[in-house]
Amino acid sequence: MYLYNNKTIILHELIGAKVKVVKSSDWKQNGVDGTIIDETKNTFLIDTPKGIKRIIKNISTFAFEINRNIYIIDGKEINFRSYERTEKSLKFYKLRSINIEQKRKPAKI
Repeated sequence: MYLYNNKTIILHELIGAKVKVVKSSDWKQNGVDGTIIDETKNTFLIDTPKGIKRIIKNISTFAFEINRNIYIIDGKEINFRSYERTEKSLKFYKLRSINIEQKRKPAKI
């Protein structure tokens, strides 16, 4: 099992994670929630109850639910291809705090 915390979450594979768009400059993307089924450099493909939605990363803030914890991530921190994330996210990794915004899951997102 991988060690997930608020600092390392940006380095991990996110396909299969439950996600909710908590903030976006595109009002149509606000509140979209579901499971990530694919990822490109600039977008997530999310399977929602209303169908599959493509969400732009760099204009959105996401709440990821992994191992019953919620992690808040700005899309600019993960606006890379999944296989490039480990290398390119290191500058954000160094800036992130382990405890900021990490919460136990109070309810379903």
